[in-house]
Amino acid sequence: MQGSANLNVMIKAARKAGRSLAKDFREVENLQVSMKGAGDFVSRADIAAEAILKEELMGARPTYGWLAEEGGEEPGQDPTRRWIVDPLDGTTNFLHGMPHFAVSIALEHKGEIVSGVIYDPAKDELFFAEKGQGAWMNEGRLRVSGRNRMIESVFATGVPFGGGRYLPASLQDLARLMPACAGVRRWGAASLDLAYVAAGRYEGFWERGLKAWDIAAGLIIVREAGGFAEPMREDQKILETGHVIASNEAIFDRFAKVIRDRDPVEVSED
Repeated sequence: MQGSANLNVMIKAARKAGRSLAKDFREVENLQVSMKGAGDFVSRADIAAEAILKEELMGARPTYGWLAEEGGEEPGQDPTRRWIVDPLDGTTNFLHGMPHFAVSIALEHKGEIVSGVIYDPAKDELFFAEKGQGAWMNEGRLRVSGRNRMIESVFATGVPFGGGRYLPASLQDLARLMPACAGVRRWGAASLDLAYVAAGRYEGFWERGLKAWDIAAGLIIVREAGGFAEPMREDQKILETGHVIASNEAIFDRFAKVIRDRDPVEVSED
C-alpha cells in the first residue's frame, strides 16, 4: 500500500522505536535476578522509546498536539490534529521476558482517528491503516475473521490485576462468555489484541478502563479491516471511557449482548 506522508512518518517512527525496544528486550533476561533492576531498566527502555517517537513525529509535524503514556498531553499549534502514542504496550510482558509487546501510534484529526500503526518488533509484524484505505500487516491486506458461530470463536480481553476496579465485572464477563465460545485469551497488550481482531486471529476483543493510547491505533485498524469497534455502552465515547468491544460483523451483536447486558453502572473513584 502507498500510504500518505503522515502514515510514512508514523511507520518510520514505529520501526525506529521498535528497534530500540528489541535491543533492550535482549538485555531483560539478564536482569531477572533483580526485580528492581529489571523494573528500572524497562522504565528506561519505555522512556527512551517515547523520546524516539517524539523526536520523529514532532520533528516531522511540529504543530500537532501530543498525547502519550509517559509524557502526558501537550496541545499543539494546530488544535485539530494530535499524535496519540504508546511507546511500549505490554510492559509486564517485556519485564518478564515474554516477546509480546508493541509500539502504538495514532493520528487524530478533529476528534476522529484517521491513521494508526501498531508495530510488534519481536515478530516484525507491522499493522497499519488509514481511513478509507483498508488495513494491512506488512505487505498483506487484513480482513477480520469470517466465523459466524460464537462456539467456534476465540476472544481476547484484559483481566485487571491487583484487585483493579473492573475485576468483578471482568470475571462476570468471563463466566457468561466462556461457556458460549471456543476460548478466551489474555495476552497483556490491548493494541495487539485489536490488531489480531483485524487480522482474523481473534473473533473479538473487549476490555474496560483502557487509556486512549492503548487503543486509538487499534480502533481504526479493526474498522478498516471490516470489523466493528464500539463503546461498551452506546452513549459512551471509547477514547473517553476506555471501554471497548470489537469483533467481526457476523457475531458483533451476539458478542456485544453478552458483555453489555450486565455492564455495571459507572461509579466514582472517590
